[in-house]
Amino acid sequence: MATINAIQTLIDLSTQQSELEATRLGLANKARTEAQEKLSMLEDYRNEYAERLQQQLAQGLSSGSYINFKQFIATLDQTIIQQQQIVQNSHHRVEKHRADWQESERKRLSYSTLTKRAEIALRHKENKRDQKQTDEHASRVKMRQL
Repeated sequence: MATINAIQTLIDLSTQQSELEATRLGLANKARTEAQEKLSMLEDYRNEYAERLQQQLAQGLSSGSYINFKQFIATLDQTIIQQQQIVQNSHHRVEKHRADWQESERKRLSYSTLTKRAEIALRHKENKRDQKQTDEHASRVKMRQL
C-alpha cells in the first residue's frame, strides 16, 4: 500500500509538471504565431513600399527621394531578416517545449502503469491470502467431519 501511495505522489508531481510544460508549450506556440504574423506584416509593408517606389519612379522622382526610398527599403529588409531569425528561434523553442511536454507525459504515463502493476500485485496477494484462508477453513471443516 505504501508503494501505491509513493507512486501516487509521483503521479501527482508528474501531472503538475506535465501541466506546466503544456502551459509553456502553449505560450511558445502563441509567441511563434505572433512572430510569424509580424514577419508577414513586415513583408507586406515592404512589398507595398517597393510598389510605391516603382510608381514614383514611373512618375519621376528626385534623386534625394530615391535615396530615401532605397534607404527605407534597406532598413525594412534588415528588420525582416531580424524578424525571420525571431521566427526561427520561436520554432526551436516550440520544438523544445514540445519535447519537454512529451517527456513529462511519458513519465506520468509510466507512473500510472506502475500504479496499475502495484494494484494488480496487491490484488494477487490478497487473492492468495483469501484462498489460503478458504483452504484452511475447508480443511478444518473436513477434519471435524472425520
